[in-house]
This record gives sequence, structure tokens and C-alpha cells, in this order.
Amino acid sequence: MALPDDLFAAIDMGTNSIKMIIVQFHPPSGRFLTVARHSDRVCLGRDSAAASSNSSPSISPDAVLEALRCLRQFTEILRARGIPPRRTRCVATSAVREAANGSELVEAVRAATGLDVSVLSGEEEARLAYSGVIQFFPVREKRALLIDIGGGSTEFAIGEGGIVDFATSLKLGHVSLTQRFAGGDVVGGMRNFIRAAVKDSGLVQQVKRFGFEVAVGSSGTIGAVEKAVFHGYGDVNVAAETDTSAEELLRRHVKRDWRFSRVELKRVVERLCTEEGQEEKEIREELFKKRSEFIVAGTLLLEEIFELLGIEEMEVSEYALGEGVVAEALKEEFNEVGFKLNANPRWNSVVRLATRFNNKKRVENGARCAAFAKGIFEGLRHCGKLIDLGGEDLECLEAACLLHAIGLFAGKRGYHKQSYRVIMEGNHLYGFSTEEIKLIALLARHHTKKFPKPYQASLAETPEEFRQKLQGLCTIIRMSVVLQKNKRLNFEDMELSPLDGGFRLVLKHAGDQPISLSEEMKKDLRGELEHFKMVFKQQLSVDIPSISEASKS
Repeated sequence: MALPDDLFAAIDMGTNSIKMIIVQFHPPSGRFLTVARHSDRVCLGRDSAAASSNSSPSISPDAVLEALRCLRQFTEILRARGIPPRRTRCVATSAVREAANGSELVEAVRAATGLDVSVLSGEEEARLAYSGVIQFFPVREKRALLIDIGGGSTEFAIGEGGIVDFATSLKLGHVSLTQRFAGGDVVGGMRNFIRAAVKDSGLVQQVKRFGFEVAVGSSGTIGAVEKAVFHGYGDVNVAAETDTSAEELLRRHVKRDWRFSRVELKRVVERLCTEEGQEEKEIREELFKKRSEFIVAGTLLLEEIFELLGIEEMEVSEYALGEGVVAEALKEEFNEVGFKLNANPRWNSVVRLATRFNNKKRVENGARCAAFAKGIFEGLRHCGKLIDLGGEDLECLEAACLLHAIGLFAGKRGYHKQSYRVIMEGNHLYGFSTEEIKLIALLARHHTKKFPKPYQASLAETPEEFRQKLQGLCTIIRMSVVLQKNKRLNFEDMELSPLDGGFRLVLKHAGDQPISLSEEMKKDLRGELEHFKMVFKQQLSVDIPSISEASKS
């Protein structure tokens, strides 16, 4: 029962960093999930020889060496994950596009890593960013204006139904603007420069011509603005939020809608442009982290765009150019079978919720957990168990795997209860029935700590069939949570089969060296195997070939 691991990768060589994402795509269901993110702050645009002049810049020798080092590391990760070159795309954007020695860097990358770099035009970059956004937000059928602020340029696209009607790129970015106005009139001079550049480009007229229903931002700068708005940066001192009660913080997170208005953006910009001093610097570094150096330029640029294009509110997308590059690769890979992206809006809403409340490590852990759970679920169905459960039940199980740790945003203590509350009260999941949402929430609630009893108070109003389903799926998610903790266990080739009146789960492990389970993992796994025996009335053994510490019931 080998599990298909449909992994695709995209590498984005940007002005301020080089990023790589790994996406898992399941063609039959249309599920699209970014399972890993890697980023290295390689500033191809920072030390360019002519960054502040009118001549073509050149990428510095040091930046070239750093880029090659980073890309070698990324290719090693891809090899370890078994992602073939045909499923890997590497693109370069503004810094390489504008550099006099950009073609030399492309050749150096090919020689050092074997990666073929596609240098995107500004219009291609805008179109691909739109393709990425519609994998995340349910705006495919709306007329959407996409804005992506990068280090060296800002991309704009207007599309509807997955088709881009207008795309352009302006040479305005948070890094290039910061460099241009270093030591000068940062606020007034930068505003005038941005305003003139946008007006001279004809962008305002084009946007007015094509029109839009919703504005979506997809860059890290725009995400940082949303975070600042959420934390009240434009209203009160961020440090004061440490006094916010856990209950109030939870309530605000549950209802967080991941958008901001023109007025809220204005308040953030005003504080960034007026507040000074060491305390303010520390607050900015804590809130904006590596973006603090460029955040003034990024927010001023965004505010001018809001004003000139008449934007009143902006949605914030976690997916961007990288996901769009993968989406294009998927069209090439699966076009013959007539697949359709965005085919599963239910799943997309799960991904949005998981991405918003989890950091990138927890998203990847959740994806591993879901892969183990799927393998166990399908193995039990094949062996005659779970015969009353189908694809929608498996989808609920996988959703719970992705969402089980979202409560950690409020702290580790009792986080499983907070995960339950976010799922039940947040109105984040679309297309799921009330019963399915309750099932997902209860699986998240009981993935750890106490195993659910069939007649406990919280289940008193649920049908017997629901309680049996919950217990069966709960044994699977709890075991999967334990297994995913050991990163060397390989879910891509696992097998569950009948054995002496019970079942045997065989797991492979990555690498050539034998591994052993920690004492804590052994203890946790023994406990979950006891739950399995209690629910299914049969034993399950878990074997890891080539190691002596196989855990068996």
C-alpha cells in the first residue's frame, strides 16, 4: 500500500531572499497544500552596483556566491524528499531581471546545481502570483485585483474565473525604495516619487478600465501590515498587548478575518513615520522581524497604491508566486487527464485555517500526520474495518490532522481545547456540514490527553453512529500524531495488513542508518495501541524493519 506523494517544488529567486516551497497535490480530489517552506535571506538587490542610479545594476560577487550556496542546499533538500527535476521549477524576478549580469548568474546556477532558471517578465510574475492566490482564496469567480509588493518591483493583475485580463509590473519595491531614499526625505520624497511613478505608468487608468470587486495582497509586506493591524500597532503600544488576557486574545484570534482597511493601514503608516526612539525600534523588530528594515518603504508604497486605485479593503493571501509557479507546472503534468485546480473548496478552507494559525513547522507536521492517518485509514478499510466510512470521513480525519495544533497560538497549556474552540466558533470551514465540523473539532480536541468516552457529557446529544465514528477515527489521529514526531519515519511506503487475528503496520524509515524510537514515543505508541485494541477488539502491531526497537502490542 504505497502512498502516492505528489510533491512539486518551486524556487523563487527574489530581490531580498530566495525561497522554496514544496506543494503536495492530489489530482483525484483537487487538494493543493504547501507542506514545506524554506527561505534564505540572500539579498540579490541590496548591494547591486547601480541600485540608486539610472544605469543597469549588477549583482555583487558576494551575492552570487550566497545564491549558489543557498540553491545547493535547496537541491539537497529536494533530493532527500525524492522530488525529481521535472517537478521542480526555479524562477527569478526583479533583481535578476534588471541586472546587467543576470544571465551570468543563471548560467552559474545551472552549472552549480543543475537548476534551469526562468527569468520572469513583470507581467509573467503578476500572472503567476494571481494563479497562486486563487489556490488559497475563494476569489476565482470574482473580479480580483492582485497586488504583490516585492523587494525590487510590485506586480498587479486583474483576473476572473482563473483568467488574467490585465497584468503589469512597476519598478517600485521596498528594498529599492529604501536604498534610493537612504539618508534623504524618506516620507515626503518617497511619497512623491511613488505617486509620480504610478501615475506615469498608466496603471490607474488600466485598473479603472478593467475594474475589480475585491483586492487581494500576497506579499510578506502586506502580511506584515495585517499582523500589525491585528496587534493594534496603529492604535496602542504593542507592548501593552502582553497584558491582554488569554481569553481576550483567544476571542480575537477566533474571529480574525485576515484583512485590513484603508483607515487601518493609514494608522500603521502614521506610527511608523512618527514614532522614534529605542523602545519603538525594539517594538518594530519584534513585530516585523527581518522586515523592520524595509517596512516604512513597503507600507508607504502600499498606502499610495490604496489611495490612487481607490482600494478601501484588502484580503491577505498566504499563497503567492511560488504556488502560482506550481499551479502552472500542474497544468503541464496533468493536462491530459483533464484535472481542475480549485476542485475542492472544502479542502481549501481547511488549508486556509491551518496556514493562518500554524507556523510553517506546524503546517508541515500536520501534513505528515495527515499522510500517516490516510495510510492507516485506507489500510483498515482494505482489511475490512471502517467499511461504513467513506471519502468524506477521510477528509474530516485529514482536516483534523492539519488543524489539531492550531490552538498553540494561545500557548501550549490546553492547546487542544483551544483548537476545538477555533474550529467550532470561528466559522472558518466552508462546505462542511454541522456534524462534520463537530467531528473535526472533536478529533482535534481528543488527539491527545484523554481518549473520548462514548457516553461522556459532550457527546450526549450525538447519535450512536457518530460516537462510533469518532472513536474509530480518534485511534487513527492519535497514532498518527505520535508517528509524525519521528521525522525519519517514512509515510510514503507503509503497509497495513491482517496478521493472526489482528493487524500489522509496517513502516519504513528514511536513510541508511538504523533508528530507534525514543522512550517517550514507545510509551505513547503503546498507549495508542491499547486504544486501538479497545475500539476495534483486535490487536495492532507496529514494525519498523531493520531496527530492534519495534513497538508491538
